Amino acid sequence: MSHLSLTVGPDVPPGTRIDKFLAGAGGPYTRSQLKTALKEIRQNGIPVKASKQVRPGDCIEIDLREPEAPLYEAEKIDLDILYEDSRVIAVNKPRGMVVHPGSGAGSGTLIQGLLYHAREIADNFPGEKIRPGIVHRLDKDTSGVIIAAKDPLSLEFLAGQFRGRTVKKVYLAIVKGRLPQSRGTISGCIRRDVRHRKRFIHAESGGKAAETRYRVLSECGAYSLVRLAPKTGRTHQLRVHMKALGCPILGDPIYGRRDESFPQAGLMLHAFRLSLTLPGEPQKRTFRAPLPADFALLMKRLFPSADSENAMNRGQD
Repeated sequence: MSHLSLTVGPDVPPGTRIDKFLAGAGGPYTRSQLKTALKEIRQNGIPVKASKQVRPGDCIEIDLREPEAPLYEAEKIDLDILYEDSRVIAVNKPRGMVVHPGSGAGSGTLIQGLLYHAREIADNFPGEKIRPGIVHRLDKDTSGVIIAAKDPLSLEFLAGQFRGRTVKKVYLAIVKGRLPQSRGTISGCIRRDVRHRKRFIHAESGGKAAETRYRVLSECGAYSLVRLAPKTGRTHQLRVHMKALGCPILGDPIYGRRDESFPQAGLMLHAFRLSLTLPGEPQKRTFRAPLPADFALLMKRLFPSADSENAMNRGQD
């Protein structure tokens, strides 16, 4: 059984039902799933029904039955492997691939491909059914470099660097509009949008701290080529931050609108470079993921003088 405790913020509309609030406030369940997983709800310490309305400042506590984790098997998938040794593997994840199985994604995921390619991962993580070896994640619609561990000690070694924020991550993005400055930092908090449970919003408080440094590499009309270096790793962080700056990432189906000039564009966000220390090595190693073909073509069309590698290496991350 799991326990979840949330405080109702001042922006929650009056009259919102508890189950609707929970489904949009960061909980792992939808309203329909709550009906089967819910054991008890308490509002300010008093047991109540899911239909009870919330008020700003209320403390909502819920006890949930843990759903059984299904066992997903290895799957033969062509992976674009950037690096591999006996302890880690780095992959260029394509846009559209989910990192690990979950609701709505029972096959074709990165972890299933890794389990087939490196079958020792399953043996080394016998108690982990969903995320064996996963150190960090990329959104389904984000492409680029991602690293996984083949054993628990390597996983902890790599995860410690992400927790300590010593990993350097650099992304390339094509955004709509022009940034307020050629370079800068956006910081604050990111929290789930209570009105749209699949979205997050940038706020001054009330969420998890998030910070992103950006640098404009090139501009063309209503579009900009931007280098992004997140200091933190919140869900949808770069997408939320670009939206907050008035420049949503081109092709973003959640935080942007369909672009009339490029209606078929996928999310133009690519994890270009990842620098960290590998187990047993004294110095950091850097992995680079080539741009997707459509990203490279669009970049060449909009910014013909831009070179991704040279541009990304200019200045400090």
